[in-house]
Amino acid sequence: MHRTPWRSGCATCSRIRVSGAGPSDGALACTAGGTMIARLHGPLVAKAADHAVLDVGGVGYEVHVPALALDDLPLLGEPVTLHVHTHVREDAITLFGFTHPGERTLFLRLLGVTGVGPRLALQALGTWGGTALRDMLIQGDEKQLARTPGIGKRTAQRLVLELADKVAGIDTGGSPAPAGGVAAAGSADVLDDLALALQNLGYAGRQVEDTCARLAGSIQPDTDVRTLLREALRILKG
Repeated sequence: MHRTPWRSGCATCSRIRVSGAGPSDGALACTAGGTMIARLHGPLVAKAADHAVLDVGGVGYEVHVPALALDDLPLLGEPVTLHVHTHVREDAITLFGFTHPGERTLFLRLLGVTGVGPRLALQALGTWGGTALRDMLIQGDEKQLARTPGIGKRTAQRLVLELADKVAGIDTGGSPAPAGGVAAAGSADVLDDLALALQNLGYAGRQVEDTCARLAGSIQPDTDVRTLLREALRILKG
């Protein structure tokens, strides 16, 4: 991929979150000719609640990863391969990574549904895991899908209607699903309560969705809403 300095003025370039290369606020990745990142392999150098950083050729790539998949990544310093979707907007390029190519395919199917953006698609995969999510869609389990933070009844119905037949052949590699769905359902309940609490405090829309997504991976069986709310307010207040 061609890289240019931050202030190059290249009309075909957009920001990409890259650490350790160029200026502190990121380097530029030229997307002229349709060049996109589809796969990354290298040592894992950092891991947070919603993303990991891989060192590839001396460049640190920040990749957003489903919460459940983050738990399965190796120890820091060990190599990892992520199958990547490069999401391009006018002002940014964001990388979303998956440990199995089938999960990336499922992610792309979700993006094809009206009203489902990359953050919401990642939230769904992070809540249930690829295999469980695929099976819910095939089985038409709208009620369980609607428990995903950010996905209401109408979106769940639309997902089943549009994707039930399209995801049947996707091999997700047996990606982990919480036992019996209990852990994920509990996480979804707590996040729903957190979203409601934030809305009651005057926060709305993308702020609530992004904050819940950041905290989803940190929920434990004994985590309560009050604890999450304190952390959410800390994040929102910067």
